[in-house]
Amino acid sequence: MINFANPELLYLLLLVPAIGLIYFLGRLLAARRLKKFGNPAVIAHLMPERSRYMPAVKIVMELTALVFLVIALSRPFVLKTEGDNDKTAKETTAGIEVMVCLDVSNSMLASSTDDPNGVSRLQRAKFILEKMVNAMVNDKIGLIVFAGDAYTQLPITSDYLSAKMYLNSITTDMVPTQGTAIGAAIQMAMNSFNPESKFQKAIVVITDAENFEDDAKAAASQAAKAGIQVDVIGIGSEKGMPIPLPEHPGEYFTYDNGEQVLTAFNPKVAQDIAKAGHGEYIDGSSNQAVTQLEEQLDKLSKTEYTRFGMPDNSLELYPIAIILALALLLVDIFLPYSKIKWLRNINFFTKN
Repeated sequence: MINFANPELLYLLLLVPAIGLIYFLGRLLAARRLKKFGNPAVIAHLMPERSRYMPAVKIVMELTALVFLVIALSRPFVLKTEGDNDKTAKETTAGIEVMVCLDVSNSMLASSTDDPNGVSRLQRAKFILEKMVNAMVNDKIGLIVFAGDAYTQLPITSDYLSAKMYLNSITTDMVPTQGTAIGAAIQMAMNSFNPESKFQKAIVVITDAENFEDDAKAAASQAAKAGIQVDVIGIGSEKGMPIPLPEHPGEYFTYDNGEQVLTAFNPKVAQDIAKAGHGEYIDGSSNQAVTQLEEQLDKLSKTEYTRFGMPDNSLELYPIAIILALALLLVDIFLPYSKIKWLRNINFFTKN
């Protein structure tokens, strides 16, 4: 029998019929608009490359891939042997809730060191985050990405595997509006916590502290008043660094006048935000950054809760679902919306 570690995520499957319905309505609308130009049978001869079936085939493949991705996130597993071991599925532990706010503005593409060709700030931030998640045992974690706006990437969860999956997918393209709205990210993190939860809460902001959009100090102060600690990990060099263009290696962002854009880490802003949030400022370039963060979070008292623990005799199936989803998406990439040449002369529905 197949079980799920995160069965609540299966509700995301409701997206499949919703997307399918939107697609079907879109096709109907397109067909009606086409009729305004004349008889569809006549117009079809003017579009010899248009396929009646390939768009439907592609959407079915894409929705099937979505189904497999949702199933993977729900972490399906089977018990190798039926017995008492499956009773370990629930366990009582104690921890805190941590919401991470990660800066994904374009400035995070710049070097995290004084060397313009050094590791980018974003890569350094992801490295710190990965070590942070690896060190977690009983705490819950969530993730928000922000630039000019803030978006919840991962709600509060104790599923560290899912957290790592989301972490690996983070890029600067995730937020369409550029800027650095640290205050908005802190506000969203505050709203992400359940107000009725008895957990001790912390917000960890990872940024180069170039804040242009709002009053981050005021947001951190508001969080502190609500009993939420705000810690800040600052990443970058105080020396102005060029911002590389991800699509064009060797080229950099420039102003309209051709002058190269330079970005510098602002430690004062990061320190002021941490101070206003009754938290600690941590130098992200330090090898002890994760250790310092762990020590800071350990100061918060732990709250007992019951969580799902994978049974010892279980076999996880999510890799199969991921492989199937990727295979479908790969095939979908190479399938055209137009007619396939070698199928043009085959008629599947009428006799010759």
